[in-house]
Amino acid sequence: MTNQLPHFYHTEIEWTGERKGYVRALGLPTLTVATPPEFQGHEGLWTPEHFFVAAVNACLMTTFLAIAELSKLRFIAFRSQAQGKLEKLDGQGFQITEILLRPHLIIAEERDRDRAERILEKAERHCLISNSIKATVRVEPEICVTEGVQASV
Repeated sequence: MTNQLPHFYHTEIEWTGERKGYVRALGLPTLTVATPPEFQGHEGLWTPEHFFVAAVNACLMTTFLAIAELSKLRFIAFRSQAQGKLEKLDGQGFQITEILLRPHLIIAEERDRDRAERILEKAERHCLISNSIKATVRVEPEICVTEGVQASV
């Protein structure tokens, strides 16, 4: 892949009936997408709202992973929960106004805690998806130490 910008990302969507369809991109698995149940849609399927919140959450993780690798931060595990708040704003319609990210990072040594916090903060500042949206993104990290467990870079 070239580092020359701009990069382009192509997707395709096809309506399959009712309030659902397929979302596709070349070389990626096809996913079913639907209107959420709150808007007369379907239970148990990915919705644009889920994709939106998941994109911010995934971006925080992948940005963290890149910065942690460059910084040689050794860690044991990373997971993150995300919650998007959908509201109806006067004169603006429905919007996801806030996304709360709760990353949980496990490190092997207490001495890495401050550096891990700084790397998470840097990942938050440099997440391209968060930087591309109107919604407020809040990050409430939790960092735990598990001494004696082999960490990876």
